[in-house]
Amino acid sequence: MRRKKPNRFGRQQEDQHRINEKIKADEVRLVGENVEMDVYPIKEALAMAKEQELDLVEISPNAKPPVVKVMDYKKFLYEQKKREKAMKAKASKVVVKEIRFGPNTDDHDYEFKKRNAEKFLKDGAKLKAFVFFKGRSIVFKDKGEILLLRLAQDLEECGKVEQMPKLEGKRMTMFLSPTKKSK
Repeated sequence: MRRKKPNRFGRQQEDQHRINEKIKADEVRLVGENVEMDVYPIKEALAMAKEQELDLVEISPNAKPPVVKVMDYKKFLYEQKKREKAMKAKASKVVVKEIRFGPNTDDHDYEFKKRNAEKFLKDGAKLKAFVFFKGRSIVFKDKGEILLLRLAQDLEECGKVEQMPKLEGKRMTMFLSPTKKSK
């Protein structure tokens, strides 16, 4: 079992890799720069790593014999964090914009909201269009569904329906996502 050490929040955190004396195997397959790739007893592999003032890091613990690499462990962790940060920055963040209608929304208001929805989809954001039923207006469920389906039809060149209109409590919701060419 790997030793746990406290992280900056005081919680226990497992070591990601076994290094140096924590490697349990008797024989290891040694790889790395300035070493000949071969199977060595663990003591000899540790001596080679210390000679180069580097760490012995277990890369593949399940292999027979386990694969270890001679490297600077702190530098390796630093570069790994740097790569993860770069990947996170490249990942696209999904933006969800909302447009709210009433069941009796009139044409001018509908056109204004449709233009905004079109702009959101062209900017690459997902769209959550919903009809909110206040008080007794819940009797106009069919009007709300017709309104959302009309919106989906009007926006079909710049967005596709991800979820058809669905009634949840006093809200009828529909999701649209941008088409590839509209981005």
